[in-house]
Amino acid sequence: MPRAIFENIVIQKFEEITALAFCQYTPIRFFEILFIEKGSGTLMINNHRLTYNDNQIFIFIPSDQYNFEIETPTTVAAVKFLDSFFGDMLSGENKAQRQQWLKKIETVLHGANRTTHLNFQSKTDESSILSLFSVLCNEYNDENLKSETILKSTLHSILHIIARNVSFVSAAITDSKIQGIINHIHYYVHDAEQLSKKELANQFHISENYISQYFKNKMGIGLKKYILNYKLKLAETRLKYTNSTVSEIAHELGFTDSSHLDKTFMVHKGMTAKNYQASLKEA
Repeated sequence: MPRAIFENIVIQKFEEITALAFCQYTPIRFFEILFIEKGSGTLMINNHRLTYNDNQIFIFIPSDQYNFEIETPTTVAAVKFLDSFFGDMLSGENKAQRQQWLKKIETVLHGANRTTHLNFQSKTDESSILSLFSVLCNEYNDENLKSETILKSTLHSILHIIARNVSFVSAAITDSKIQGIINHIHYYVHDAEQLSKKELANQFHISENYISQYFKNKMGIGLKKYILNYKLKLAETRLKYTNSTVSEIAHELGFTDSSHLDKTFMVHKGMTAKNYQASLKEA
């Protein structure tokens, strides 16, 4: 039986299998990284059929269901972040470490296209993922190893590589510059300086006076509003899945204070952040 690191993460690896059904953790899974090292066949994701091959990564959230139809023997590894991950595992981290975990997980969670596999931007990243998953699975399953430091650092590296390969823009949008801007916003959402019009203009070679209009023309929403909407999405995720206070969330996402977040949340969600958090605890 697979064991759980800190009772919050489960890692499984299956070698050269011809049949597989291992979704028993779905009811308590927050999200999952599935890495197909080699093999071929069809992956059924929420009743959609996708062909899979070597070195492909898929991302799933709690409501996602998947099953394999294997054609050639398949080696696959899965990292399942259970719904206790945000609350329990992160509570012992210092704030800097905690912020790094949240940043990477949120980037993957809110950016990954769950209807297809992750497209690596370089062969180097693809090769690194293969090596890192080997280290992760070996460390996790070897009874003589089990180093918490190695497991955490390897997993963090995997999340980092996935995060920088995630694209936040629909495939229907072919403008690479707007894709780059969106990716930049999501990656640096915690850094106000990186999200300034001046910095974005410098990064993407657009006039500072024009960048807001350019963004709205391409995305159908203003730059400032898009950033705010994304921050609110992150705030909602943290309120739902972490034990962070409203004040902590407000500070980490660049709101003036908890009152500012409450008022903004009220305008967009119809209730304050505090009330939303309380309603989740009562449910």
